[in-house]
Amino acid sequence: MYTDPIADYLTRIRNAAKANHRIVEVPASNLKKDITKILFDKGFISNYKFEDTDNKQGLIKIALKYNPVTKMSAINTIRRVSRPGLRKYVKADSLPRVINGLGIAIVSTSRGLMTDKEARRLKVGGEVIAFVY
Repeated sequence: MYTDPIADYLTRIRNAAKANHRIVEVPASNLKKDITKILFDKGFISNYKFEDTDNKQGLIKIALKYNPVTKMSAINTIRRVSRPGLRKYVKADSLPRVINGLGIAIVSTSRGLMTDKEARRLKVGGEVIAFVY
């Protein structure tokens, strides 16, 4: 039993990318589904599929994205910021910029999960979930 399912999700993706796996499977939750959609929209993964299993939790199959020439993963670093022992909340005017705008910060706001750029545009703050670049 793990206490931080989001950190487990990010670690599975990080480990699969380092081992050059094409597909990684993670247990599903609504928050993980939203993070997966953001990673797909921003081009960090090539595809994803939500599957139902015998238990009602479900499964997310994520197809990782690699550069066809260099075989390097599109995800260089994926890091958990806010964790259960130390939550990281930010105001709308102090949202972090990841690598001067080249990466994304995933932020959980009152309007749902979004990137730091979207949150800055909508002028909402929230909990910083992860950095991806």
